[in-house]
Amino acid sequence: MAQTKKKRRRKHRGTQGGRVDPNRRAQKPRSRAEAKARVRSGAKKSAPRADHPPTWRSATTRGLVAAVIFTALLLLIFKRSLGAALGLGAFMLVFYIPAGYYIDSMMWRRRERARMRASDRP
Repeated sequence: MAQTKKKRRRKHRGTQGGRVDPNRRAQKPRSRAEAKARVRSGAKKSAPRADHPPTWRSATTRGLVAAVIFTALLLLIFKRSLGAALGLGAFMLVFYIPAGYYIDSMMWRRRERARMRASDRP
């Protein structure tokens, strides 16, 4: 039997409910010139990580990782007992979190001042 329906040429976008995400870049550039224009316009470049102010959450994460590594080194290389390694690891955790946050905030303020000085110059 011959096919009566015309085949669809494009895939359907969106959900079954009909919602289409407007932020999705599903369309291809129609010409080489349009593709070059999109590249030149610079699609959403995220700021470097150093541009964000420090947070206690990032300091806590970094402190946890450092304390775990420190504890593992005490156990494996220095052959400390489990209790001593965990005690020193807990102390290092309490030390690393605020130290990391305040060092990050000091460095961030320094970069901000340099950025402000650079933007003041013509």
